[in-house]
Amino acid sequence: MTTETNSVFDSVKQAFAPVTEAFNKLQNLEVPEAAREFVKKQAETAKVRAADLHAGSEKVTAVIETAVSGSVSEAAKISRNIQEAIYQDAEAFFNGIDKLASAKSLNEAVQIQSDLVRARGEVFVSRAKATTEYLGKLVTEGAKSAQDNFGKVYGKTA
Repeated sequence: MTTETNSVFDSVKQAFAPVTEAFNKLQNLEVPEAAREFVKKQAETAKVRAADLHAGSEKVTAVIETAVSGSVSEAAKISRNIQEAIYQDAEAFFNGIDKLASAKSLNEAVQIQSDLVRARGEVFVSRAKATTEYLGKLVTEGAKSAQDNFGKVYGKTA
């Protein structure tokens, strides 16, 4: 039975040898330099456009911020933070493409992608924590303001 099992195993191994060989070659497949350079150039162009868009949105926010005060100032801060986060995400995305374009093998590309995903996850957690703290602060300040205003109204009617 052992000889029979070994024979079947060898037959299966031989049948899948071309697939195994092709997979091994695919892992070490090199990406042509021209393709990497093209992707890098496109990513750089997109980065410049994202920076221009970010600068334009900063100008719009500055105009809004100077035109209105009070609660709109907080909205402008929130808008500015959102714009900054979007810009950082776009920049990280294009930097990631640039890094991926530098990969010379499939294994290297998978490792780079894994590192990028992990880094973006850490950024997401950090932003979620900061947002929670900021919203908590706003709610506390809003409640305090409402309480003060209610006290003023109650004091006048009593």
